[in-house]
Amino acid sequence: MQNKIEIQSVKMEDCSMDYFRFGRGEKSLVILPGISVQSVMNSADAVVDAFQLMQEDFTIYVFDRRKELPQEYSIYDMARDTAAAIRLLGLSDIYLFGASQGGMIAMTIAIENTDLVKKLALASTSSHVKSEQYKALNEWIELAKKGDRTGLYLRFGEMIYPPAVFEQYRDYFIDASESVTDEELQRFVILASGTKDFNVTERLQKIQCPVLTTGSFEDEVLDCDATMEIAEKLDYKKDFRLYMYTGFGHASFDTAPDFRSRMYEFFMEGHKKQ
Repeated sequence: MQNKIEIQSVKMEDCSMDYFRFGRGEKSLVILPGISVQSVMNSADAVVDAFQLMQEDFTIYVFDRRKELPQEYSIYDMARDTAAAIRLLGLSDIYLFGASQGGMIAMTIAIENTDLVKKLALASTSSHVKSEQYKALNEWIELAKKGDRTGLYLRFGEMIYPPAVFEQYRDYFIDASESVTDEELQRFVILASGTKDFNVTERLQKIQCPVLTTGSFEDEVLDCDATMEIAEKLDYKKDFRLYMYTGFGHASFDTAPDFRSRMYEFFMEGHKKQ
């Protein structure tokens, strides 16, 4: 099913990056989604529906990873390219939200571009991908390398969603896997591999803006300890917020019914609603 919303592209020196924009607010919100088997650009309409709450106060930009991927592409590279794309669009004082791998990118951007980010929201992410946290990603990578589209989609869904949600959407995952191309599998391998050895834990205190971090106690991908490690480094900040979910899995940013309102309230602290 084709999206109603227009997918646009920003061109940089050595690559281009797809994004879409919606909302009509004066403030700029940038969303960096987690890794997925197929691009979030294919689900633009669903994202727009999910973020209706914020559209009066924010103009919202959702970025994909760069189109032309090198064989090795680290989180640091992703952050550099995404920050460049954000600046090319003329955005400043952004409200930045990153989930899972998108949170790793968002943290790195906030560390290296303190002038760019006004507030930062993170969900189910890690500042230091240790070997035990890489196990889930590596399992997905191996399935993608084998070309096991259905196995990849099912294992991906099983690990990020609570059991009841996964079972509800099992048939959808199977159907969606049939449309996965060889190119999408190759992209997935490169992007997932880019998280290996990622570590900005000792640089987190360079973040100057207010930060909201959320996680889930049942995170089967990165583990709840990853969220707590971020909290331990940032809890000295008076403008730091932490919230942990129970029962919503790694994708609590999608499954918890109050997540977007919680993030919205954090972003709107100190502002009068328009």
